[in-house]
Order: sequence, then structure tokens, then C-alpha cells
Amino acid sequence: MHKLRPYVLPFAIVVGLLFHRYLVQVRNLTPYLIFTILLLNDVAVDMKKLRVTKLHVWLLLFQAFVSLGGYFLCKALGAGEIVAQGVLVGVLCPVAAASVVIATMLGANRETVTTYTIVGNLMVAIVAPIYFSFIGTLQELPFLQSVWLIFRRVAPTIALPFFVALALQRFAPKANAFLCRYKGLSFYLWAMALTITLGQTIDFMFLHGKEEMDSILIMGAASILFCIIQFAFGKWLGGRYGDRTAGGQMLGQKNSAMGIWIANTYLLPLAAVFPALYSIWQNLFNSWQLWRKERRN
Repeated sequence: MHKLRPYVLPFAIVVGLLFHRYLVQVRNLTPYLIFTILLLNDVAVDMKKLRVTKLHVWLLLFQAFVSLGGYFLCKALGAGEIVAQGVLVGVLCPVAAASVVIATMLGANRETVTTYTIVGNLMVAIVAPIYFSFIGTLQELPFLQSVWLIFRRVAPTIALPFFVALALQRFAPKANAFLCRYKGLSFYLWAMALTITLGQTIDFMFLHGKEEMDSILIMGAASILFCIIQFAFGKWLGGRYGDRTAGGQMLGQKNSAMGIWIANTYLLPLAAVFPALYSIWQNLFNSWQLWRKERRN
């Protein structure tokens, strides 16, 4: 399946360009796809083996505070609200479930990366409603009302799969084992979610992109910069805790489909260009890493 992975992004971009008007009409499927993807990944994880380490904590703090700091820095530099929101969602976006496959192929510890795929999503489910209560489309509401409204929408998609998997492993192991047999479907569901979210972003760019071309170009440059920063800082921090590869993948490899969905749902839709472009750079970097690994072997 990993042999097909490099072709998913080009496929999603082409289909998004050709059929963006139709993909917009099925955008409501995205949260259900993300829920199912996370559930199929979580049921395959032995929850008893999960261990949150200092490396995980530092990476969580980086995502939570650098995302918000990047937002205010962009605003202070005059980059505009669209760019600032793009940086926010691009850094806050949780790690991709596929990072476990890529990271282990590169030599990282599977349990370390698997743990972060779960705790990273839980962190976003808690932090995102707080941030989006004063940044985004719902900031006119009272703070607590806004937080609760966003949490009520985000938590079932991002956090609930973990608790369902936990309950299945504890109280219904046969049902858990049944779902484990279909964990391979998560790859195809991810490809579908990425295609829909990219199509939605492309459609919005066709409608409003000409008016914000400067912001799109800035987000293109910023997405490259933050891709370098996150992979580099993750590798540096991971090296301090004995797993350089895991650190880089956990911080640098993002769930781009979720990032685009979050931006389209709770922020200015054009901010989704940042995670969309980021997905291109991270895929190029991962392909280069895998090529270099194979060449060494």
C-alpha cells in the first residue's frame, strides 16, 4: 500500500481541479471519513502499550504555542488574516496517521509515533475550540458559548474515535478484532478525504483566489518555511531523546486532509491553501527520505 502513497496527492490534485464543483457538494462527508480513519487506526493500537514521554509533551507544546505565536507574528508583520490563519492551522494540525508507516520505514520506534498520533489528536480537540473562539468565523459569540459550540463539533470527529476504540478493546474485543481486519481501508478513506478537501479548496480558489493572490503566494512561501522548521526542530528534539527520525515525522508530517477540513469549517476558507500546499512539500520530503534510505540499504 505504501507504494501507492506517493501517487495519492497528485491524483487528489488532478481530480480536485477537474471535479471541484462536484466535490464541494459532498464536503459534508469529510468529518465522517476522518472519524472512520482515526477509528480504524486506533482499534489496531494496543492501548496498554501507549506511553507518553517528554518528547511527546515538548512536541505538543510546540504545536499549541508556535501555532498561536505564528498567527500573531503574521498579523504583526502585516501578512493579513488569511495568511495568519493558514499558519495557525498548518502548525496546529495533528500528525498524520500515515506517519507511523513512513516513520517505521525510516527506522523510528513504532510505539513512539503511534502514541503521538493519538495524543496529538486529543490535544487538537481541546486546543482548537479555544483558539477558534477568538480566531475565525465564530469569534462574535461569547467566549464560553463559542468554545462549547466548536468543541461539540470537533470532539466527535477527532477525539471520540480514541474513546470508542478504548471501550471496544476493554468491553468488546471481538468487535475490535473485526474492525482491525479492515484497518487497511483507512488508506483509501484518507485518499478520498484528501480529494474532497482539496477539491473544496480549489473551488474556493477559483471563486476568490484572484482577489487574494498575494496571500496565496505568501502562504506558498510560508508553507515551505514551516515545513522545514517543523521537520528540522522535530529531528533536533527527537535526537535529544534518542529517536531523531520519530521526532521529525511526528512534528513535520501533518494530516493535511484534516487541516484543510478544519480551515474550511472554522476559519477563512482560503486559509486551507496553507495545509494544501504544505502537503505537497511534506510528501516531496518524505519521498526523498525514503529514496535516501533505500539507497543506503
